[in-house]
Amino acid sequence: MINMPTDLVLKSVTKKYSVDGNELVALENVSFSVKKRESVGLVGPSGCGKTTLIRNICGLEAPTSGSVLFLGKPITEPNRKIMMIFQSFAILPWKTVQENVELALLDKPKKERAKIARNFIELVGLDGFEASYPRELSGGMKQRVGIARGISTEPDVLLLDEPFSALDALTANNLRNEVLRFYLSKKHKPDILILVTHSIEEAVYMCNRVIVLSKRPGHIVEDIKIDLPFPRNRRDPRFYEYVDRITTLIT
Repeated sequence: MINMPTDLVLKSVTKKYSVDGNELVALENVSFSVKKRESVGLVGPSGCGKTTLIRNICGLEAPTSGSVLFLGKPITEPNRKIMMIFQSFAILPWKTVQENVELALLDKPKKERAKIARNFIELVGLDGFEASYPRELSGGMKQRVGIARGISTEPDVLLLDEPFSALDALTANNLRNEVLRFYLSKKHKPDILILVTHSIEEAVYMCNRVIVLSKRPGHIVEDIKIDLPFPRNRRDPRFYEYVDRITTLIT
């Protein structure tokens, strides 16, 4: 039997910056691995390095020391198999919904690119808005564009950086459920979700595991398996036992 590498492995990742001549350590010796069909939440105090960590995972930044391995190979630059959805929507205001989604598909022939984009626009509930510009969309619709673009390449790993925090509560909850339904259906990739969030409830609701980071320099305080079936019931006493446990670790 062939031993396949774990999908995603972080080995002693440390990240340092120079700020006004002073050294700032954002992350310190962060190590964990994620297997196929796992969803992982990253939580911790503000400024603990959560976003820095996923920027290292997707190749937008490189660790000062340590390494990030994907399928056994080091990540040294952005990888099309690892996509990121940002808090700020990150869609171009001068391009239509269709054109924004197609930006992730520029390696495809034009006709194929258009067809794939339309399929994913429909999947996130924006069919009929292909020709609309961002100024004509609500916040929730803009984030749907970002989600459609992020999943259109069917990446192995999808990184979510506070994707629902700028939305009203009802829209955020609807989008959480849609992302979960898409992920749990197993009809499409991604195989792995990694969610950065300030909301402990959101992490417990969406993830199989929650990794708690310390205040800066961020290091792992605890890696907690969330042993609850999907879909999660927020009224289940066990749900709030996990929330209380993680809150205590952070505070």
